[in-house]
Amino acid sequence: MTQSVRSVSDRVQRWLAKLPLPVFRAAGAAFGLTLWALARRRRYIVERNLELCFPEADPGQRARWARETFVSFGQSFVDRVWLWHGNDGLVERRVALTGRVDLLQQPGAVLCFVPHFYGMDAGWTRLTQAIARNWWTFYSPQSGPAMDRWVREGRLRYAAPRLVARREGVRPLLKGLREGAALCLLPDMDLGARDSVFVKFFEQDAATVTSLPRLAKAAGVPVVPWICRIVPGGYQVEVMEAWAGYPSGDDSVDARFMNQQLEGYIRTMPGQYHWLHRRFKTRPDGQARLYRP
Repeated sequence: MTQSVRSVSDRVQRWLAKLPLPVFRAAGAAFGLTLWALARRRRYIVERNLELCFPEADPGQRARWARETFVSFGQSFVDRVWLWHGNDGLVERRVALTGRVDLLQQPGAVLCFVPHFYGMDAGWTRLTQAIARNWWTFYSPQSGPAMDRWVREGRLRYAAPRLVARREGVRPLLKGLREGAALCLLPDMDLGARDSVFVKFFEQDAATVTSLPRLAKAAGVPVVPWICRIVPGGYQVEVMEAWAGYPSGDDSVDARFMNQQLEGYIRTMPGQYHWLHRRFKTRPDGQARLYRP
């Protein structure tokens, strides 16, 4: 993208950011429902995940959650325009901070458990805006240079955070914690069998990475979870109490505890979790695949 095109694009987004929130929400819902109608493979993955995790739920309810998943994805994607290009006051008004925010304001390193809810970018933007400290997190490059630039610059908007590529591994993350960083970790995806243990997630065997307890133990820091909900007025960040007695020193026990906590968060908003990902793609030896080819 040339400098002139980038400049025009930035100006357009700054203008669009001034539009009322209902306009963004309507556009995001339309975008999400279009994906729901056209992206048949992704729709199957969402429906299969919900079937595996909520077998007791009425099929009609699971179908509503599946549609909501796409709507939430679309709305959170479109909302990035005002999150990353709107003025500071707009971001502050639309993204509320609740809970134990003080735990992130205290001096010293802290490790944040941040699951893949669709409000995640809003939560990151608001916390880095509100709390001037050394923020770190993982970053996965986006497909296409223009999209990668947009997302990267958006996540760098406040506090000059450090975005660590996954290929760099956990070593720089440990260094950041030892330097007093607030590290936001997103370890709730299936990243393969390496550095993972198989523990239950909604009663399914799930390959679960152990980076969260290993980093917490190595750096001697507390784990503070936070989640962010899509709400009618924008978003609501909830910072929770630090996990007492965590980690235990047993990776399997700690991974299962993490998944249990996540299950509880998901049950409060099933349609806002990232079900588009094949959470159970890696199987223990001898177990059949759970997704059709």
